[in-house]
Amino acid sequence: MLLIPAIDLKDGHCVRLQQGDMTLSTTFSEEPAVMARSWVDKGARRVHLVDLNGAFAGQPKNEAAIRKILKNIGSEVDVQLGGGIRDLDTIERYLDAGLRYVIIGTAAVRNPGFLQDACTAFGGHIIVGLDAKDGKVATDGWSKLTRHDVVDLGKKFEDFGVESIIYTDIGRDGMLTGINIEATVRLAQALTIPVIASGGLSSMADIEALCAVEDAGIEGVICGRAIYSGDLDFEAAQERADELNG
Repeated sequence: MLLIPAIDLKDGHCVRLQQGDMTLSTTFSEEPAVMARSWVDKGARRVHLVDLNGAFAGQPKNEAAIRKILKNIGSEVDVQLGGGIRDLDTIERYLDAGLRYVIIGTAAVRNPGFLQDACTAFGGHIIVGLDAKDGKVATDGWSKLTRHDVVDLGKKFEDFGVESIIYTDIGRDGMLTGINIEATVRLAQALTIPVIASGGLSSMADIEALCAVEDAGIEGVICGRAIYSGDLDFEAAQERADELNG
């Protein structure tokens, strides 16, 4: 079970939002590259980046900070990035800079042909981010709820050749209310590709609950507010996950 610390970038700083609301942000560091290094030093084997400004603008907005992070840690661990990635040139630029995985969210839902092209051109490097509430997929920084069923879309994107799917329960993200285990397992069991859980991680109990269902196809979990607030000790949690699942 991979515990993947999240570094959400807003105006070049490391922040956390509540339920995707850009007006409800808490700044945790003005040096994201230093923050990334600290998580790697604590045992992170993958790091999750989000260009928040990019997600809302539909194009990269924190590229300088992202490149600095990649220069600092990209040769040691896998780094994945989402937010505002809407064209193949952007994907190629980031992969050339040392990124391991590109996360496509809104663009995958709105323009499945783009996702298909990305999987063809950059096989093994494309992850889809599916953000959902009550089983329905949301887009545009969670501001728009669609009629798409998360499991149906997951199956469709699996057929395109995506590497894995990050499933975020947007009703829980940043709220420290616990992972939606049931919905995450339901999606993972419907697919053959791995699912990464996201949204609401709050305690060691969540880690233990996820480890108990890892065999359903859950590869890891995005760790956000809990590891910044101190509610969850990241290093101890990764050690516990390794202990439970070998």
